[in-house]
Amino acid sequence: MSEILNPEDFIITRKRKKYKFAKFHNAENCFEFAEWQKRPVDVVEIGAGNGLFSVELAARHPEQMFAAVDVKADRLQHGAYKALERGVTNIAFVRARADQVDELFEANSLSQVWLTFPDPFPRSRSAGRRMTHPTFLAKYSGLLSSSGALYLKHDDPAFFAWSLEQLVAEKWSIDQLAFDVHESVLDDDYKIMTTYEQRWLSEGRTSYFVRAHQA
Repeated sequence: MSEILNPEDFIITRKRKKYKFAKFHNAENCFEFAEWQKRPVDVVEIGAGNGLFSVELAARHPEQMFAAVDVKADRLQHGAYKALERGVTNIAFVRARADQVDELFEANSLSQVWLTFPDPFPRSRSAGRRMTHPTFLAKYSGLLSSSGALYLKHDDPAFFAWSLEQLVAEKWSIDQLAFDVHESVLDDDYKIMTTYEQRWLSEGRTSYFVRAHQA
């Protein structure tokens, strides 16, 4: 017997989303793509989701400026308000598409670009949408300073292996690699967990990690 859907559920969901969008627009640390003005930024997380990973990084490194970028304002507003609650002022939240990232920041200005569990787009015809596709790698390369690096965390072994192949093919140099970052001796910053990561680590899954820079 099929489940009977209640139209009121959809109304409540729409109202909740509108409320979250309103919260995003009312937060002093949130910006739409069109209103964002380029400014000094050190570290960017692309596809940041709720942005809590970047909030924790920013709290640990008050001497640096951070930006969390995601296309969904209803997600970003969560991290934005957490940052305000914690008094973390060295972070901005920008609603923009991943392919717009090279329009948000000055060329050769970033020290770190973080990709935390981006959509793997497993179908081969969607490879161009993967955030480690050569098209995106070229954007990151143009944004990173000469000493800057790209950081990737992921739980999908196939996507991670494919990403490593793209990095090597595009002549990026891999200087740190872990097939279980939480069991590694790498920097504790790399072990900050996203909300998504917290949920499934208890299920026995692992987080793969790589840091790479342009050779």
